[in-house]
Amino acid sequence: MRHIPTVAGRELRSLFVSPVAYGVLSLFSILGGVFFILYVAEFSEWVFRLQQMQAAQQLEDLNLSDHLVNGFYGSMSMVLLFLIPGVTMGLFTSEKANGTDELLLTSPLTIWDIVLGKFLAASAFVALLTAIVGMFPAILFLYGDPELGKTLSGLLGVLLVGWTYAAIGCFASSLTRSQVLAFLITFVILLCILLVPAMADLGIAGGAPGIAELLRWLSTGAHFDELSKGLVDTSDLAYFAVIIGVFLCMTKAVVESVRWR
Repeated sequence: MRHIPTVAGRELRSLFVSPVAYGVLSLFSILGGVFFILYVAEFSEWVFRLQQMQAAQQLEDLNLSDHLVNGFYGSMSMVLLFLIPGVTMGLFTSEKANGTDELLLTSPLTIWDIVLGKFLAASAFVALLTAIVGMFPAILFLYGDPELGKTLSGLLGVLLVGWTYAAIGCFASSLTRSQVLAFLITFVILLCILLVPAMADLGIAGGAPGIAELLRWLSTGAHFDELSKGLVDTSDLAYFAVIIGVFLCMTKAVVESVRWR
């Protein structure tokens, strides 16, 4: 396990050598700014209309956390759905393309050193993206009074969603030699996870309540929504831990199968 930081550092250096990291960071920052400005403008317009209608009770019920920050977090978590596959697509495929996968697998490193090291690198990059997200609500504390607890728990939700997407991206990257195919596999899996509640609602579960409930549980959206409301429940935290753990174990199995071919 002591080699994990070494593998992660190597992966991060290779990530920032390529233009992918800078492109993702730039695009994410621009989109974050655009969405934040749109939500601020919408909130200001809403306040202005309520003031014109002299709706004192509705004005009193308005708050930045529920009507601005939550929506912003939700939009940025959707942006991660498109950007994380671009970050993780080269984690294992680049090793295969450069012919360094055999050297890596025959080194003294264990499979878990390799898998966890690469996942740690992707997680560090996701943490950087989350820090960018957190900069925008931080501005509101200078001019307003959003709820600190909800702001931080929502930010935790963005981070956990990003880590979950990164674990799925690791798995997809271990399956193929093509970065494009790894991107598509990751995106399809993430899209399926996003749409499973709709499958349950449409009755695809065949009317079985247990299966419908399982499909809803598998969606990151429901657990993220709870965190964005300020409800930090151990069941939601356990969900992210289980999904990340399952995909990392599957990644380990795929990499190990390559080692013994």
